[in-house]
Amino acid sequence: MDKGRKVFICQQCGRESIKWLGRCPECEGWNTFVERVVRALTSPSRLPSSVPQELSRLSSEETPRLTVSCAEFNRVLGGGIVTGSLVLIGGDPGIGKSTLLLQVSAMVAQDGGRVLYVSGEESLQQVKLRANRLGLGGERLYILPETNLGVILEQLEGASPNLVVIDSIQTVYLDELGSAPGSVGQIRECTMKLMQWAKIAGIPILISGHVTKDGAIAGPRVLEHIVDVVLYLEGEPFSAYRLLRGVKNRFGSTNEVGIFEMMGQGLVEVDNPSEAFLSQRAKEAVGSAVVPALEGTRPLLVEIQALTSTTSFSFPRRTANGIDFNRLLLITAVLTKRAGLALGSQDIMVNVVGGLKVNEPAADLGIALAIASSLRGAAIDSNLVAIGELGLSGELRAVPHLDRRISEAAKLGFKRCLLPKLTKGVAPQGIELIGVDSVREALRAALAPDKQSGGRKGGDKTGAT
Repeated sequence: MDKGRKVFICQQCGRESIKWLGRCPECEGWNTFVERVVRALTSPSRLPSSVPQELSRLSSEETPRLTVSCAEFNRVLGGGIVTGSLVLIGGDPGIGKSTLLLQVSAMVAQDGGRVLYVSGEESLQQVKLRANRLGLGGERLYILPETNLGVILEQLEGASPNLVVIDSIQTVYLDELGSAPGSVGQIRECTMKLMQWAKIAGIPILISGHVTKDGAIAGPRVLEHIVDVVLYLEGEPFSAYRLLRGVKNRFGSTNEVGIFEMMGQGLVEVDNPSEAFLSQRAKEAVGSAVVPALEGTRPLLVEIQALTSTTSFSFPRRTANGIDFNRLLLITAVLTKRAGLALGSQDIMVNVVGGLKVNEPAADLGIALAIASSLRGAAIDSNLVAIGELGLSGELRAVPHLDRRISEAAKLGFKRCLLPKLTKGVAPQGIELIGVDSVREALRAALAPDKQSGGRKGGDKTGAT
């Protein structure tokens, strides 16, 4: 019997060393090496041999997809689950990954498919209690409480399912490896085995993986290079909204995001996210601005709040929640230098309501207006939305897909839109376009609406054409 050899494996990047090292030379992590016993595989598996094929002779038919009765889930995946794909859903513990996977499994089973749900964290009774709480029947949905991957693969061969769910990858292990479940070696080898089985059988597999404190799935990020699709389930700890964001997708765009609300019956799709995010917005609130942001191909109206307060320290603090911190520093510097705002002695806090993250430059003007509104104590018109990228000289630059952003604002009843003056476009009826050249002019138009002029009525072009 092979007793194996002792090696030290980095728990962050998987680098092996014959001796213990305080700092990993690959990922530069400290105290990440753990001693493991590695045994040689007694009977390595052999895959069916493949032969080269000419690209021009291959079929050009579109890859079939398994769609579920959840539009938000299909949107993030690019239209559905591709046959034979390996999809990884990551997120913090308790964020709702198991709930989402069980709901998706029940939807596929309800549509006539056969689903095998492998539960490594919960027993049969615990899964049944979760299903009862979610109101799921469970016909054609089979639960397998197993963590040994060899046994799981044997059950898969005999079950012939349409969809396989592994919850979670940290609990699955191979007998051939001497390391404990959840280690780098076990996670990597188990994922590779599942990927090989999915490609050969042509059956999609959904696996869940926890995210550590530093944001890595299952410790190292090696899983992201193996799987076909990587989805993150995000959300604030005290918020009911959950965002399913695509990070990697070999079969579609990575810019899409699905929005859900955690309720008693599980994760429920949010039909109108813009209306949901603005439902509790106070009218004539100081330090609040509305920005039409794009999440993939869908425009969303988000509320950006800012608060300025005289600092008690030598250096004022800057806090950014939902926007890039460096972007906040840039906007603050432009407001100080180009607009003449005295922000050098002010603590500035900026927050995007609803747990959303807005990283596009189109939100620059809205952030600047919110900061100026809080500093001056003057409210922005509640019927105004702001769009525009802020340059270092204080000028406003055009942003893409302006027509979609303005149309979304018009649908929710906004009457005025502040945007760069040189932007070309036709506004929907009922909304007024106000073109401005600089951030200083934008502040005068937004914080003193009765004095502004030069706006165009809906249907006319704004600025120079």
